[in-house]
Amino acid sequence: MRVLGVDPGLTRCGVGVVEGVAGRPLTMLGVGVVRTAADHDLGHRLVAVERGLEQWLDEHRPDCVAVERVFSQHNVRTVMGTAQASAVAILCASRRGIPVALHTPSEVKAAVTGSGRADKAQVGAMVTRLLRLAAPPKPADAADALALAICHIWRAPAQNRLQRAAALHASKATRAAQAPHASKGRTT
Repeated sequence: MRVLGVDPGLTRCGVGVVEGVAGRPLTMLGVGVVRTAADHDLGHRLVAVERGLEQWLDEHRPDCVAVERVFSQHNVRTVMGTAQASAVAILCASRRGIPVALHTPSEVKAAVTGSGRADKAQVGAMVTRLLRLAAPPKPADAADALALAICHIWRAPAQNRLQRAAALHASKATRAAQAPHASKGRTT
């Protein structure tokens, strides 16, 4: 599985591509940051993020895009910018028919470091180790994007099994609920 991880942001949108399957060594195929100038108009910044993400999608052709789920912070401006960049990433992938997965920051930290409260340095160190890199990717947004991709590769098989089980359960429940109604219309 090839996953494009996106750590959304308007000034620095981290991107990283990881390939592999759960339980086997993973390979980094690319890492970087899509940057926009803080003094530019919001519309132009969003277009720049879109163009940057489209280039990554064109070049790496991922099977899935993993985006950090936006969570509430104290700084509303930061949350808005993150949410807007996140929406651009989701739109770019969806436009191409690429599945999108959202992962919370604590979920990613727990998957990569074993602790949902790990700091950026711990995440960077584990990404470096897991991908057998010479040094942690810089800036931290790039390392976070790789961590998102790793998290998704590791968690996708279990999530897929859960989704299939839930769908099967729902299907059986629907059939069971409809069965008594079908017999009510019959006359003997």
